[in-house]
Amino acid sequence: MGKVDSKADKYYNMSNLEELMDALRGKGGCPWDRAQTHESLKPHLIEEAYEVLEALEEKDDILLQEELGDLLLQVLFHSTIAKEQGRFQLKDVMQGLGEKIVFRHPHVFKDRTASSEGEAIESWEDQKQKEKNITSTAESMKLVPKHLPALMRADKIQGKARRVGFDWEDPEDVVKKVHEELGELLEAQRQGDPSKILEEGGDLLFSVVNLLRFFQVEPEGALNGTTDKFIRRFESVEKDAVKSGKAMKNMDLEELEELWQQAKEKKV
Repeated sequence: MGKVDSKADKYYNMSNLEELMDALRGKGGCPWDRAQTHESLKPHLIEEAYEVLEALEEKDDILLQEELGDLLLQVLFHSTIAKEQGRFQLKDVMQGLGEKIVFRHPHVFKDRTASSEGEAIESWEDQKQKEKNITSTAESMKLVPKHLPALMRADKIQGKARRVGFDWEDPEDVVKKVHEELGELLEAQRQGDPSKILEEGGDLLFSVVNLLRFFQVEPEGALNGTTDKFIRRFESVEKDAVKSGKAMKNMDLEELEELWQQAKEKKV
């Protein structure tokens, strides 16, 4: 990262990070940092969160430390902008977080008990509903952020339905539902109704998420894993096509399928 200016040492702890942001956004600070708003920072917040996930996937501690710092920078940015507008500041964010964690863990800080992970989650959800004055399951569903990846959002919504018993008991029933939704999608396609195809496609995906949840598979991670596998195998097919002296676009489907099966056999 290059030589560090010793004059900046005072900023390298949590208590003084606010001063660092004040310096960046204050008079004589960085023009780019001074120009940022809550709105302009939205893409950066999302990007940094995904880069943390990437570092976790890579199991790279050095990268993870760096990316967690970048994510923390976004928290500092938004807190500083709010402070400049007289709304709240970093210490309020930290105090609110501490109070929320204590409140949502009565099984740790009060007399409630939780002897399993499931009971702990149940306790957390109960406290969350009290905290936000949620009086129905539908209300809690509406509070699941719409900006979440669609598979993740569906999984969370279904989990909330399960808490009140609105769920299948047997995975076989979910399998039947998947087949039913697939049939309805194919029927919509035969009818040539774009809006119905869209609706039935969504129903099929929702039912598949439900099935994966029964098998305790996180759908977002499962699909990402399969997408990565597809890229690896496609790369193998592409390389083997080059070795054969024939471009992929000039191969028929049978030839491509043969190369695909070879890639699978190589455990790519």
